Amino acid sequence: MSTLLVLCRFVHFAALLLLFGAWVFRPLLLGRAPLAGLDRRLLRLGRWLVWTALASGVCWLLLITASMAGSSAAALDPSTLRLVLGNTFFGQVWTWHLLLNALLAILLLTRLGQRLSLRLPLAALLLATLAPVGHGAMLEGLSGQLLILNQIVHLGCVSLWLGGLLVLLMVLRQPEGRPLEQVLLRFSGVGYGLVGGLLVTGLINVRVLTGQLWPTPLFSGFALILLIKVLLVLGMFALALFNRLQIEDCQQRLGALRTSVALEWLLGLAAVAAVSLLGTLPPLTA
Repeated sequence: MSTLLVLCRFVHFAALLLLFGAWVFRPLLLGRAPLAGLDRRLLRLGRWLVWTALASGVCWLLLITASMAGSSAAALDPSTLRLVLGNTFFGQVWTWHLLLNALLAILLLTRLGQRLSLRLPLAALLLATLAPVGHGAMLEGLSGQLLILNQIVHLGCVSLWLGGLLVLLMVLRQPEGRPLEQVLLRFSGVGYGLVGGLLVTGLINVRVLTGQLWPTPLFSGFALILLIKVLLVLGMFALALFNRLQIEDCQQRLGALRTSVALEWLLGLAAVAAVSLLGTLPPLTA
């Protein structure tokens, strides 16, 4: 059951991180002028991601219910589900989360779903309601609220990076008529802020959750998975820096650039997988 929970967490996190980040970066990279082909693909992808998030979110709820009740059959028992949704912190947060997810899914089935001004706030709320789930709920009072706020900023930075890479990949696949150098410079410019935000919020999370600058022992449990995540993110940093240094001749190395950006994006997804596992492990404390 724990393996299924990690898988559900990964699918759910990945879908919502990509969704919000891609929708934010579309106007940042390419302006607000309509681009029929790209906008159509992004909207179609958005529908798929939202329904994937809704399905994985429901599975996540069922798995948590089964875990709390100590029985797989309890996950399908309406009274047990009502008990979890109404009387646990996770359930109360998840009720709003799933309602927002369903509302966004329905919106995307209508013409109103084409309006970014309507769907982006819902996507932002969906992402924010992921912050109190898992380690974000460990502390109470003001400390707990600040930890959740820090987690929201961290998730936002991750989302913008991964979603931006996804939009960039779509542009690189069909670059005709678009000034790639300008697009890459815009992405790189925002990327500096995202890297800074990730580093600061990530270090805060580690310090608060473990009581140390870095958890020990280094090669076991929570600390090992955290180390793997950091190495994956460092690999993303290295690829991003390499691509930044090669912007001037990007048109001549388009194939290599596509490969490099795709690898950076895959490393990001692997880091999300590591985070999905981290959320099920107890942090080591001093």
